[in-house]
Parts: sequence; C-alpha cells; structure tokens
Amino acid sequence: MVVGVSGPLVAMWAHSRSASTAFLRMMIERGDVAVLHEPFLALTEEGSLTLPAPDGGQVTARSEKDLLVRLAELARARPVFVKEVLDYEYPHLFKHPEDLAGIVHTFIVRDPRPTIASHYAIKPAVTCDEIGYERLFLLHELVREATGRRPLVIRTERLIREPAAVVEEFCAYTGLPFLPGSLSWAAGDRPEWGRTRRWHLDASGSAGFEERGNVYAATVDNHPALRAFYDHHLPFYQRLVQDE
Repeated sequence: MVVGVSGPLVAMWAHSRSASTAFLRMMIERGDVAVLHEPFLALTEEGSLTLPAPDGGQVTARSEKDLLVRLAELARARPVFVKEVLDYEYPHLFKHPEDLAGIVHTFIVRDPRPTIASHYAIKPAVTCDEIGYERLFLLHELVREATGRRPLVIRTERLIREPAAVVEEFCAYTGLPFLPGSLSWAAGDRPEWGRTRRWHLDASGSAGFEERGNVYAATVDNHPALRAFYDHHLPFYQRLVQDE
C-alpha cells in the first residue's frame, strides 16, 4: 500500500485516443494540482523519469515502484493528478495491486469504433493489446478489489456533451473542488506532452471539451485487422461502462 498520502493522489487510467489529454489540459488549467502526463509510459519507454519533488525541485524514478513512492511523496505536499494510458501492461501495477490502495482511481473510455480508427491512423503498426480496453478492464477490477471502492468511469461522449456535469462528478468523487473556469482554456501545445506531441494535436487545437468530427480512411467496417481489434475489445468496453 502507498502510505502517507494526504493528496488526493488521483489517477486517470485511459486507452489512447480517449480525449484523456483534453482532460489533463483541464486539470492544468485549474492551477491547484500537480499534473503528470503519462509517467508510466514515459518510464517504460525511456528507462527513467524526472518528476516534481515536494520541495519544488525534481526527483528521478527508475522503476514503477519508485514512481509510486515519488508520487505519494508529492501528494503529501499538494494534490496530484496522473493521466496514464494502458498502451503497456506496467507489470508492477498488475502484480502488486496493494500498491494501488492509497490512490483515487478514475477511468475514461470512448466508444471503440472511432477510437480504433483514430489509433490506427496515427500508428498503423498498432497491436491488438495496445488498443487497451482489455488492460483497462483488468486494472479496473484490480483497483476495485484493492480499494474496496468502485472506480469512477467517465465516458468520453458524455464528457463532451455535458462537461460541467461530468467534471463536477469527477471532483465530488476525488475530493477536489469544482472549478468551472477550468472548463475552457487557450488552445496550443503544452510542454507536458512534448515528448509524444503527434498524439495530441487534437488536444493542442482545442479550447475545451469538443467533438472533433475526424474522418478516417480505415475503419472497423472496412479493415479486417481493425474489425478483429474491435471484436476483441468490445466486451471489455461494455463491462467497463455497464455500471456507469
């Protein structure tokens, strides 16, 4: 268990192309929360990660366990929000769910039909596992058992349709104050997502939670591999949203 967290230390677990970066942009706009963009992914790909320290400096994490400890230390100084995608499995999290018990967990999911097409448009070599819904569901179940609390699941479509209501529910669940002014922001790139900028062009061009209306040449209706991804992940998506 991550002990000593006064936080809250809030995690938002997502699959890629779920509008989770727009949610992170809203959290940055608040100005009262330390915001970390995909630290587990960065750690997996880079081997180490520099993140804020409670004293205003920086610290380095070199393992998932180390990262969890550093996040807990930071949360003792101020609220922390972590947005993470499940493009990878993150072995420590799945093997040690007890380390998740001190975190407030939320999930964001989008209809897999446009999500898979969007993911493939950016990364044609995407694998079935990287689509992410299965890993999200497995993590959801681990979190529920570890915390004894049903995690909050946000549907992207409702967030876009009713942003104030959904964000207010998120704040009530996490213990953060609801700040309506954070629902809009100035469009533009952010240093937080510079390493993976090409994935976040929609978020960079947004000034709030917006439906982008993108059209893709390859879809689950005309591409056999994407259809296979959809057929595999749809049941996990349905189970994630069944209580939402």
